[in-house]
Amino acid sequence: MSDDTDRHYCLIDATTPPEADGPPYAECVLCRKVTEYPESYKGITLCPVCEWQEAQRTACSG
Repeated sequence: MSDDTDRHYCLIDATTPPEADGPPYAECVLCRKVTEYPESYKGITLCPVCEWQEAQRTACSG
């Protein structure tokens, strides 16, 4: 395998919502705790703990 293939092997779409300037904040879709993201964001929002746990689950082991 080439280096280019190795570097892109584990990439996933890691798009995150924009951080909010202030309240109201969106709830985490997993645990319902307050996130850093605006309530108006349409999409999946995770709190910092759930984001970290999700990153651990989806990380490449290799």
